Parts: sequence; structure tokens; C-alpha cells
Amino acid sequence: MSYKELFKEENIEAEERFDLAIERIKSIIDEKTVPKVYQDYFSSTAKLIIYITNILNISKNDEIRNKSLEELQEMNDEMFASLYPDNYDSSFANPAHMEECFGEIYGKYLGYLYVSIFKMIPYAIEYRMKEVTIFMELFIEIYNIFESEDLSEANLKDTIYWFESDYSDVFLEDSIRCQLDTSLDFYYNILMESDLDDIRYLYFYGKYVSKNEVETANYLRKLSTEKIEAMASTFTEGFARGFELGRKDMSKKKYVEVRYPLGFERMVRVAVKQFKKMGLETIIRPATISSTPINKQMTFDHKFDAGLFLDKAMSERKLSVVRVTMDKYKDLAELKAGPAVIETFGETPFEPVATKGAVKLNEKQSKIYASYQNSYVQILCEYVKRDETSFTIIAYPIPEIGPLYETLFNETIRINTLDNDKFQKIQQKIIDALDKGTSVHVLGKGDNATDITIALHTLKNSEIETNFENCTADVNIPVGEVFTSPKLKGTNGILNVSGVYLDGIKYNNLKISFEDGIIKDYTCDNYEEKEKAKAFIKENLLGNRETLPIGEFAIGTNTTAYVMANKYNIVYKLPILIVEKMGPHFAIGDTCYSHEEDIMTYNPDGKAIVARENEYSALRHEKPEEAYFGCHTDITIPYDELEEIAVILPDGEKIIIIKDGRFVLDGTRDLNEPFENN
Repeated sequence: MSYKELFKEENIEAEERFDLAIERIKSIIDEKTVPKVYQDYFSSTAKLIIYITNILNISKNDEIRNKSLEELQEMNDEMFASLYPDNYDSSFANPAHMEECFGEIYGKYLGYLYVSIFKMIPYAIEYRMKEVTIFMELFIEIYNIFESEDLSEANLKDTIYWFESDYSDVFLEDSIRCQLDTSLDFYYNILMESDLDDIRYLYFYGKYVSKNEVETANYLRKLSTEKIEAMASTFTEGFARGFELGRKDMSKKKYVEVRYPLGFERMVRVAVKQFKKMGLETIIRPATISSTPINKQMTFDHKFDAGLFLDKAMSERKLSVVRVTMDKYKDLAELKAGPAVIETFGETPFEPVATKGAVKLNEKQSKIYASYQNSYVQILCEYVKRDETSFTIIAYPIPEIGPLYETLFNETIRINTLDNDKFQKIQQKIIDALDKGTSVHVLGKGDNATDITIALHTLKNSEIETNFENCTADVNIPVGEVFTSPKLKGTNGILNVSGVYLDGIKYNNLKISFEDGIIKDYTCDNYEEKEKAKAFIKENLLGNRETLPIGEFAIGTNTTAYVMANKYNIVYKLPILIVEKMGPHFAIGDTCYSHEEDIMTYNPDGKAIVARENEYSALRHEKPEEAYFGCHTDITIPYDELEEIAVILPDGEKIIIIKDGRFVLDGTRDLNEPFENN
């Protein structure tokens, strides 16, 4: 059954509602029935809705594919122009502008509504009339409130609250189903059936298309078939190795979810065919087809719009939908092998500002939000079991990185394909030394105030057990690192990095203090006011939690990547996927073995990795709600900010692994060659 046939009945049922809504919205454009101060907002937003419904109409019979490149570019620009950074000061998406125009209270609700309208676009592109109509009806309902004498915050809040609650079983179910169901093949068909020599295909997704996407697609068109095949093989074979090294049976699985950026279709199409040879069909879903962010500040400003409606009942309602949906599709969930992810790097670094009028979560909501995020992940893990699945992640630069884009692309391919066997042997030397210790001491140098001791689990038999995993290029490409789940008790000290990008946000001079493995205090230089800086970290790094434990300690060994990054001055444009291999790193949140603690994992030398849990995840059977946090964020210290990494032995003596930013342990000095040859 074709994609449009799947939703034919729903579309027919929604036609009358759609027709009524569209006629009402057309009339709003010229009406003067709301107070004058709101007329331009509602008229402009109505025009935006009409424009999006025109896209719905041309999607009905695939007329979009008959549009010229110029027409498609104009459509893309028209859809997203009000969100562009150059237009943001006067945009209805800007909380500061909305507060200035409509006041502190109404500005927030109208801003939420305006940003919500853009969620119509993927449904319009897919010709999903019911979902488009739902958003149109929300707009009309809020317009009616402003039109009446009953205008109040209570009425606005009530309308949005019940919209979010009532339609959870529509939008949440859809977002989950498309992670599991290959019959939802709209985007798969774009990938596999489009003429990739005709750049117009980029506009068929309904995503924002910038120069990055166009130039990426054009560059990949120039690459040889052999190079594209090799890129895809590195990606797909890394996924398969994740199963092999984890001693998991991939033959039980039927589906892999591929997540990729626009412009990489030539590589992804080959990867899909390679996965098929492995016995895996590919799932492609809209939420994980990425493109250049239109406006990172806007995304940051609306990060906590849930503050307008979030309460415990809402959280429970949404979680109940998640569970019902996962149960509905549990047979498909059992067949999912996991995600294979292509990321990009090279965007202009983003340092957010605190925009006046942006919605914030209050203290009670922060706890509900964190609990919801955690519970959501737990439910998904019950059905798509971590101990039966794997993943892989790889990253490439985008043209925005600068004039050396093609050089850096080739350098990245080189880094992604470094010799696994060579690194595996060297990393084993590091692990052998680490396994002799009770703890590891990491000391920064110069202005870096890092001074932290990481407590290690006690090995009962070091002949057959180890604390550290020997990680090459499988689930996390490129090679290489050794990592462990530290004991919390006894892990104390300060972690400091001069500058780091985490989830696209830069933190300046980030300092985190740990006491028995738990974050005790934190600060950064993003704001002069200490309380603002702490609030910034709590919201964005801690996810509004009061604290988090240390979940991982690792030593990255990819000095080749580090030297390349410094040579081209792109350290702060690299993704954490690569940066975490460029020095010691610490993760806050869950361990690397989250939901897989009870499955024995082995290193290539046959030793069992016993450090798979900490004092929190040990509660998973008795108190599962307290065992996990649903997050894992890596923070890396660059080699050049390191004075020393040393293993502390039971008698107090130490074995030095890194001294003054260079590997000094016997058997590891080859890792210094990139520094010497630079």
C-alpha cells in the first residue's frame, strides 16, 4: 500500500473540518474584530497558514515534483523567512519582540502559537490533512478568545493545555510509529527514488534548505563511486561490528533506522543497499533527517515552551500515550536493530543569549520535565531493548566550515578509517596499566584547574576481568578510546575546560565540582552574574535536574584527529563524537552501559568488562525510577590542557599514562607521532 493510501481514509474524514477551517482563516486576514494591537499578528499568521495549506494542495498529486528549482527555492524561502536571524528582531517567534508588542503574558502564548504553526509543514508535505487541520483549529480557537470579551490568561492556558493533552495520541503516536514502521515510507521513497543529479529533490522533504545542503549534495555528486562505497561501508560495517563486539545476534532483527543530514543521500542510498545485504530494511523518519538550523537562538528561546502547560497530569497523560503506542507496535519494536546516525560539523559556533520573555520552567516543572524525559526513555527501552540492539555514529563536515571544506572532508574520511588493529593493541597497554590501580588522577595545567580523582571498581580476578572497554571504530566512529563506569564513592574533585561545545551550545571556562561522584557545584563564564551562569548550566547541561552523577571516565587516543583539528583551527567546530577521542573525557548522566548492565561485555582479549554499573544504576531492579537519568553528556579536556593522567596503585605509587599532554606509558608512544610529524 502506498504512503498516501495509508492516510486516504483519514484525509477524507478530515476534508469537511479542513474546508471549514480554511475558509475561516481566510476571512481572518482582513477582519478587524480583535483589538487593533493583535490584528497584524493574526493576519500575518493566517497568511502563513494559507501558504502552508497551498503546499498541502500541491503535495496531493505530487505537483511539487513539477516545480522548477527557482520555484522550490522561493517556496522554501517564503516558508521560513520570518525565522531567519536577519528578520528575528521583528519576528513573531522572538519572545522579546512578542513581549514588547503584546505584554509579558499574552506575548508568550502568541509566540508559542506562532512557532507551533511551523509544525504543520511536514504534514502538509506528506499530505496529512487531519494533522494540518488540528493546528488550524488551534489557531482559530485562540483567535476566538482574542475576539471575545473572555480574553484572559486562564482561557489561553486552558486552550493550549487541552490541545497538548487531547492530541497527544495523534502527534506522540505518530512520532513513535515512524521510528518503527517501514510502511511509513514517504521519506524513504524520496531517498531511494529521486534523481540525485537533480538538486530539486532536496526541497521535497519540506525541510529548510541552505547552501550547506546544496553544496554538500553537489560535492558528493563529484566523488567517485569507490569513495562513496567506502564511506558507506565504514558506516554500515561499524554498525555490524557493534553487534559482533557486544555478542548480540543481529540476525534476529529486521529494521535499522538511518538518521542523516540533507545532502548525504548519495552515501545513504548506498548504505541502505548495504544494510539490505545484511538482512536489514531501512526506516527513515522526518524528525531525524536534519538540515542546517534556521535560527539556533530561536530554538534556544523556545526550548522550554512546555512551561506554559506542563504539570504532573500532562506528564502522566503523555507517558501513558507513549506506553500504549509502544505496546501497539511492540512486534515491530522487537525487530528494530537500532539507529545508524550520520552527523555533521562545521557550523558557526553558537553562544546563546538569554532572551527577555522566553518561557522558563518553574522549580516544580523542572522536576516534572526531568522525570518525564527519564521515564520516556525507560519506556522505549522496555520495548527496544538495549541489550539486544546496537548503533553507530559517524560525522562529516559541511561547507560552512570554510574554504578548506573539501580538504577537511578528505581528512575526516582518513580519520574515520584509521587502523583499528593498531589502536586496539596500544589501547590494551593503557587498559593493562589502568587495571592495576584503585583510582585515576587527572590534573590540568596552566589555567586549567582540573584536579580530579576517579575511583575504580575492584577487580576480583584481573586475569579474566577488566574495568575498561577497548573501543575502536564500531558504535562510535572514529577510533579510539578506553572507557569505564567509575565508582561514585571516592570520585572527587574539579573538572575544568576552557571552552567546550555541548549539544551545540558553547560553555566558557566550565567548572564542575564532584563529591563522591555527584555534581556538587558548577559555574561558567558565559554570564558575569554567577546566578545567571548557574541557571544556564542547570537548564542546558543538567536538563533542569538538581544534580547528576559522573557516568563515564575515558581516555581518548585519537591524536591524529587532535592534530588535524588544531592544524585547521576547527577544534570548536568538531562534534563531541570526534572531540571525545581527543583527550580524557568525563560524561555526566547515565553510564555507557545504561540498560545493558546485566549483559556481560567482553574486550577483544576475552576479558569480561565488570565496571558496567554505578551506585545509581545498581538500583535498576528495586527502584528503576531512581536508576537512570536519560542523558549522557561527554566533556573533554584537550591534551594541551593536561599536566598528567596517572593510575594510583593500592600502595599509593602511580603509573603515569600522559605527562604534559603526551603519552609516556610504555607501548603508547606511537600515539605521539601525529604531534611530532605536524
